[in-house]
Amino acid sequence: MNRKYFLSLLPASLVINPLKSIATETPNIQSLKRVKIPSYLLSGDTIGITCPAGYITQAEIDPSIIQMKSWGFNVSVGKTVGARDFTFGGTDQERLADLQQMLDDPNIKAIMCARGGYGAIRILDQLDFSKYKSSPKWLIGFSDITILHSHINTNYRVATIHSKMCNSFPSDWALAEPIQIETINSIQHALKGDRMKYTTPCNVSNRMGSVSGELIGGNLRCIENLAGSKSEIETEGKILFVEDTGEYLYSIDRMFYNLKRSGKLDKLKGLIIGGFKVKPDDAGSEFGKTLTEIVLDKVKEFEYPVCFDFPVGHQRANFALKCGVKHNFEVWESGTKLEEV
Repeated sequence: MNRKYFLSLLPASLVINPLKSIATETPNIQSLKRVKIPSYLLSGDTIGITCPAGYITQAEIDPSIIQMKSWGFNVSVGKTVGARDFTFGGTDQERLADLQQMLDDPNIKAIMCARGGYGAIRILDQLDFSKYKSSPKWLIGFSDITILHSHINTNYRVATIHSKMCNSFPSDWALAEPIQIETINSIQHALKGDRMKYTTPCNVSNRMGSVSGELIGGNLRCIENLAGSKSEIETEGKILFVEDTGEYLYSIDRMFYNLKRSGKLDKLKGLIIGGFKVKPDDAGSEFGKTLTEIVLDKVKEFEYPVCFDFPVGHQRANFALKCGVKHNFEVWESGTKLEEV
């Protein structure tokens, strides 16, 4: 077991679903509504695999199919797996139809996005969530899938799972690193209803505190791109986690300024900084500030807890997080704890 990160699980029987009805679509009303938790999966339930963004081959998803079947689930492979339209997993219409079919099919209990990349935003406004609202199911993925997490949370108040996708499952489990196995297995635990609890070592730049709130977040670039739209992330009273990859420090600074100027940092309960793979500055154009300095500068007027180096993002340490679900978030000198309530 990787000693940097620890995953604790409580039985699904101890997890209480406090909501019995689905919220309406109006965002300002939505913020007052509690989140609907989709039914957790049982042995024999079906997970659908689709490509709402980038393309992937059948061979590339085979390891994930084998693993999910070993968990006791059936798998339904969408028509976009193996399809390709330049960088996309099929044309916009093909990707739209595939995801729509899985949203509507009552036999599919969870939807695993095969990979990220780019493309979900191109089909988002054409999706019909009417059947999904009356019979919600788990949607799984990260990176570009942040688009779907945010849209669903803001408009329909349904919990989703931010986690690795099919392209992250190791082809040979005997050769996989412990952290790979732990993070993939965290998807299974989340789907089966185990209460998630993560603890991480203290970072000297962390800001201490203890809060409770709904967990929401994802890829910082995607969150920025949704600003001003009906899919815009709602952060008031919530614990926000962010991650990103392949961005220059000046670009990260600009994105955090977007969060600050749009009021997304004002009324947070807490802020979680996940993995950031920073692109090296060009020679002669050094930005002069670190990621830590960028973040702490944007939140200096607020008092909520902040942690760095949380195991989420474009990295091997990318554990499953239940977006929309209430969590306790504690940051102390002994370390950070994020625990589902």
